[in-house]
Amino acid sequence: MGWYRPVATSPDLGHTLVCSWTAHVEGRHHLVPDGCVDMLWLADGRIVVCGPETAAWSFVLPPGTEAAGVRFRPGMAAGVLRTPASAVVNQRVGLDDVLGSGPARRLGQRMGEAGDAFVRLKILEDAVRRWMDGGAEPDPVAAHVVHELAQRSHTVRDLADAAGLTERQLQRRCRAAFGYPITTLRRILRLQRFMAAARSPRWRQAGLAGLAHAAGYTDQAHLSHECRRIAGLTPAELLLSEAPDWHGESAVAPPPADGADVGSVQDGTGSDGQAMRYV
Repeated sequence: MGWYRPVATSPDLGHTLVCSWTAHVEGRHHLVPDGCVDMLWLADGRIVVCGPETAAWSFVLPPGTEAAGVRFRPGMAAGVLRTPASAVVNQRVGLDDVLGSGPARRLGQRMGEAGDAFVRLKILEDAVRRWMDGGAEPDPVAAHVVHELAQRSHTVRDLADAAGLTERQLQRRCRAAFGYPITTLRRILRLQRFMAAARSPRWRQAGLAGLAHAAGYTDQAHLSHECRRIAGLTPAELLLSEAPDWHGESAVAPPPADGADVGSVQDGTGSDGQAMRYV
């Protein structure tokens, strides 16, 4: 991807951000849901918050449009931006609509005065640090839901029982953190596991059927159905697209370990066979 460059985030922000990135946009690009929220600066002065998506979408900008952004891990943007993810799901909104005109104007001015792309990334990361100090703490239940679903496709009941909540209570907290129900997050993270497995040396030669099993799909047909539903592509097309490299060396969901049983489960245990505990 010559037009787009993911950059490893500063270590102190690794729990909050998947990556930072810079881009000189050209042509049409197809984006696949990953559970994340992006905050991006465009050279025309706009700062945009891209909410979590439930289906793939495409965008076109004038050739050479310069952009820079940070990508929040699933469930992390709501507290930092002081806005429930459900308020921006499947939307692209101005930062002024999220944090108000003052913070957006000040950040836009600093970004416009920055000398180069990497200075802009530092400015964006510094802004995230400031907002973290003044924002709400991340919901620990949501954080553990991401941790578990990134590794294994637990049922909603299992997750609620482990959290000591009713299913309705858990769904309400997860909608605020992620923007949509747990079942949607589970499908999105399972597809991320599939792409991570395809990039991993230990799974790269497994073929689509092997990758489907490793990621937790019932079979290859299940993978194909979910891939078309979320990404609008076949699994083979997805792996040839830009999506597997979208986060650089980081990942929303890690590739499965050798011999790991990561299939859909009903037993309420974590990926290491131990009972899940959130609180």
